[in-house]
Amino acid sequence: MRSFLLLFLLLQFTLQAKTIEVCASCKVNTIKEAVDIAVDGDTILIRKGVYKEHKININRAIHIIGEGRPVIDGEGKTESIFAIKADGFSISGLKLINVGMSYTKEIAGFFVSHSTNFFIKDNLLDQVFYGFILQRVKYGVIQNNMITGKAVNETSAGNGIHLWKCNNVRIEQNSITGMRDGIYFEFVSKSHISDNKSFKNIRYGLHFMFSNNDEYHHNEFRNNGAGVAVMYSKFIKMHHNTFHFNWGSASYGLLLKEINDAEIENNIFEQNTIGINIDGCNRINYRNNHFIRNGWALRFTGGCYANIFEFNNFMNNALDLSYNSRLNDNKFEGNYWSEYSGYDLDKNGIGDVPFRPVKLFSYVVNKTPEAIVLLRSLFVDIINFSEKVSPVFTPDNLVDPKPLMKEIKM
Repeated sequence: MRSFLLLFLLLQFTLQAKTIEVCASCKVNTIKEAVDIAVDGDTILIRKGVYKEHKININRAIHIIGEGRPVIDGEGKTESIFAIKADGFSISGLKLINVGMSYTKEIAGFFVSHSTNFFIKDNLLDQVFYGFILQRVKYGVIQNNMITGKAVNETSAGNGIHLWKCNNVRIEQNSITGMRDGIYFEFVSKSHISDNKSFKNIRYGLHFMFSNNDEYHHNEFRNNGAGVAVMYSKFIKMHHNTFHFNWGSASYGLLLKEINDAEIENNIFEQNTIGINIDGCNRINYRNNHFIRNGWALRFTGGCYANIFEFNNFMNNALDLSYNSRLNDNKFEGNYWSEYSGYDLDKNGIGDVPFRPVKLFSYVVNKTPEAIVLLRSLFVDIINFSEKVSPVFTPDNLVDPKPLMKEIKM
């Protein structure tokens, strides 16, 4: 009986919902007016055109659909275009332009707070300060949006998708460029970032701070100031991502700072200044990653414990590994190294001679960065060979005892 009553009430709610059309010649010709008269469950259909509006406050479970990609022009006002505090809403098919900029106030194309169970998808955001700001939301989806900014430097730019104190949010299939950080997580848990393209952003393609139990996968981070930074977080899964062409004097494919209990698997790090920069990270499993033509494949800059590197490809990097601290209990085993020149007499696919991935020249560059100009010189070849014969400066116990003879297929 109770189930029947709930079904009846739901049917009544659906039958009462109406569609409100918005256009220049319609009875309702502004989005604000449509939102004011809408009730829970209503749909607002915005016809093609240009609407010069901002600070559109939504506090009901309504659905906004753009037909023919209507343009919402914020006119550079210091207010968000949409300010939303509602459960069960959706917005799709719009183009937002001229979102205002402020150094003292959070302004975005979509500012969503204290909301649950919502969708914002298939929108274009052009020349924005912040694209999305989400605060204290959960069970939301940001999907298939295109966000472009005009960032020149970090101080005058915002983030594409910015989350603070959120959980169970999905960021999927978005394209983000020209921002400070493409995607920014702070105090965000149990959330997923997948199938996004984040490129040509000033600072990071993706930036984590104090966020736990999250996962990002099948994303592309290209030509950013640095690809991804994951800091002060734990239980992060990072897999099937591509980090490439993140070049610069302090640029990384992936920067890890005080990360614990993470999984980094099946990623491609190609042509970055540093593939992964690792500082104070513990109990991380690095498996089936591909480091191709980077400056440094791996660079350790702080004490790390109980990390495992196995079944990774290190191919044609200028320096495979830079290590300036104690080995502790980190383990390198069963990786493929293109620099390995050993042999395999028993033909089991594993080199009979252990491989030492840290070169003396790497040690020299750590002490004197300017020495990198000598990288391809005969002098460097000689000192690396001498260190290989009799290790003095490099960690003599940092070896891969079972180097693979053939690269692992992607």
